[in-house]
Amino acid sequence: MSVHLLVPPLKCQGIKTKLVPEIKRLVAFTEYEQWIEPFCGSCVVALNVQPPKALLADTNIHIVQFYQDIQNRLVTPGTVKEFLREQGSQLKIKGESYYYEVRERFNQAPNSCDFLFLNRACFNGVMRFNRKGHFNVPFCRKPERFSQSYVTKIVNQVRATATVIHASDWVFEVSDFQQTLKRAHCEDIVYVDPPYAGRHVDYFNSWSEKDETSLVSRLQGLACKFILSTWHSNEFRHNPLIDKNWQDDRFHLFTKEHYYHVGSSEELRHAMLEALITNFALTQYPTVSKEYTQLSFLERPFVRYAAS
Repeated sequence: MSVHLLVPPLKCQGIKTKLVPEIKRLVAFTEYEQWIEPFCGSCVVALNVQPPKALLADTNIHIVQFYQDIQNRLVTPGTVKEFLREQGSQLKIKGESYYYEVRERFNQAPNSCDFLFLNRACFNGVMRFNRKGHFNVPFCRKPERFSQSYVTKIVNQVRATATVIHASDWVFEVSDFQQTLKRAHCEDIVYVDPPYAGRHVDYFNSWSEKDETSLVSRLQGLACKFILSTWHSNEFRHNPLIDKNWQDDRFHLFTKEHYYHVGSSEELRHAMLEALITNFALTQYPTVSKEYTQLSFLERPFVRYAAS
C-alpha cells in the first residue's frame, strides 16, 4: 500500500524518506510532550510525523534559517515562485556562469531564497560546505532546470511545509546535539539521525568517533524515549557500531530493506538494510506488533519489519 509523504523543499543527502512510515508506526501509539531532533536536516521526519510541539535543531545555520523564514512568513509560496522564475530565467540565458554568480552571492551574503535556488540547481542535490562555511557544490549542468513544472513542484512543497509549520508549535534552533539533548525531559521523545561516520561529512556536519561515542552515551542516559536511525548492513559490510553499542536488552532494533541506485543498470542496484534503534519495544502495542516478525540478532531477539 502506498503512503503519501510530504516531501520537503530542501534536498539533503541521507534523507530518511524511506524510513518515515516506520517511524510514524513506532510513535503512533506513544504519548509524548515534545518531539526533539538534534539533527533535523531536511525536516522530512517532523513534517510527516507532525507533532504539535517540537524542538528542531541543526548545526547548519542555513537550514535552520530557511525554516525560520518559512515560519515567520518571510519565505512564502508566492515569494519562492517569483524568485525561482526570475532566477531560473537568468540561468537559462546565462547558463553555468550564472549558477556560480549566485553561489558567490550566497557565500558573501547568505539568504534563504538563494539557498533554495542553489540546493535545487546544484549537482545531484548535494548539500556541502567547505571549511570556511561556503557552499561549494558544482552546477548540475542543466541551464533549463527551472521549468514551469519544476518551479510549481517546489512551490507546492513550500506551501505544504508552511501549512504544517504554521499549525504547530515548533522551535527551530542552531545548536549541537549535546546542547539539544540536555533539553529533553522524561515526557519527550527524541529522534536522532546523526551523520554516518565517514559519509556525508562537511563543515556543518563533521562527525568523528568521539562524537559517536558522546552521542551513544547521552542516548543511553536519556530519561525519555528515543529513536535512532542508522545503517545496518548491505551485501558488502555490516555496521560494527550496532554490535558495539546496542546489544543491551534495554534496546530494540527494527530494520527495513530498500534499494538505492548508483547507476542506471540493474547490476548497480543494491539492497541496503536501514536500522531504527529504540529504548522502547513495539510489542507493547498488540495492534501494531502483529505486522512485525521476530528474528535473531547476535543471540538476542530483535524485531524486523516485514516491508510490504
